[in-house]
Amino acid sequence: MAAVLRRACSGVSSRVSSLSYSQQRALNTGVPSGPRRSVFQMVCSVLEICRSFLPRPRTLPLLLVTGGGYLGYQHYKGRGQPEEGASPRTATPTQVALYHSFPTRLLSRAWGRLNGVELPTWLRKPVYSLYIWTFGVNMQEAAVEDLHHYRNLGEFFRRQLKPAVRPLCASSCLISPADGRILHFGRVQNSQVEQVKGVTYSLEHFLGPQRGRSQDASRSFQDLLLSSPQNDLFHVVVYLAPGDYHCFHSPTDWRVELRRHFPGSLMSVNPGVARLVKELFCLNERVALSGQWKHGFFSLTAVGATNVGSIRVYFDQDLQTNAPRYSKGSFHDRSYVALDDQVLKAADEGGMASGEGVVLQRGAAVGEFNLGSTIVLLFEAPKDFSFDLQPGQRIRVGEGLGSL
Repeated sequence: MAAVLRRACSGVSSRVSSLSYSQQRALNTGVPSGPRRSVFQMVCSVLEICRSFLPRPRTLPLLLVTGGGYLGYQHYKGRGQPEEGASPRTATPTQVALYHSFPTRLLSRAWGRLNGVELPTWLRKPVYSLYIWTFGVNMQEAAVEDLHHYRNLGEFFRRQLKPAVRPLCASSCLISPADGRILHFGRVQNSQVEQVKGVTYSLEHFLGPQRGRSQDASRSFQDLLLSSPQNDLFHVVVYLAPGDYHCFHSPTDWRVELRRHFPGSLMSVNPGVARLVKELFCLNERVALSGQWKHGFFSLTAVGATNVGSIRVYFDQDLQTNAPRYSKGSFHDRSYVALDDQVLKAADEGGMASGEGVVLQRGAAVGEFNLGSTIVLLFEAPKDFSFDLQPGQRIRVGEGLGSL
């Protein structure tokens, strides 16, 4: 045992002797003599050896790491619930502009091309199984459960359901147009709509100018949409996750008179981003179908998102979303009141065509997304209309939204 200790001490001594004169002087300064000095020298030599193996810190990575850690800590501190009456924290204009500058439209077009690539038969089941496991897809509801049937990702995303799995609620005058989660609902106040609790967007910015309606400057945009002072304007937002059924249906019997396509960004619309980016639904590309139902104005808007540049409306074959070029702030209208032969033919898939527009029956398939996104309903109804919903609840096509 003594021999082992002597060999260890001799090794340490050789390490110490190899130190520079200044280092040895620093070690000897204030160090007691005897065994305690040997122990001190041993510790210092071990530290010197460790230091020789560690890389010298670089200024820029060190600043990035510490700065990122500080920002992360500040974000973590701000995750708590805001105080009573305090407005929610939203992203600054600079942060929104930075996110807006990302090439999300280009990425979405690339994703669309990838969706159309036919997969080898042997690869389909592993790829789709991974997607099913990741997003919790219920394939027992699919009309075709065999994964080898779907030639590409696009066909799998747009899979049809069995006829009996989405019954229509008979007691509600309004049913859910899509599978998803209720992001927000309520009355429209002061021409402002809440995309989530406390974060609003302009109703006029979202729908665009309403032609053919009274332009009385003394009335608000919200009032211009109403056909009767006894009615109010209501809204509901349904968020479709990637694992949800991607088709959307007619929530009631109504007549579509106008399709308005707003080219725009394709930022994420998941609830976390919706809480941060004000007027997110006005910035993103969207297709608004507007018309009339038995109580007055009615609108269904499909909002695009990242990797969801493709929005299809079954009775409108001319609609093309996520085009390579678009003009910021522009929109493109198509009236269904003056119907041509093409719309008359296409309307047979999703509804009936008449001289006053495209008539959609309750529960009829209207269109589809390429992945998941958001549906916004804006509708006029009597003041005693009430929602049968809870914020954040899961909902499926055909389930009731509210009643009179």
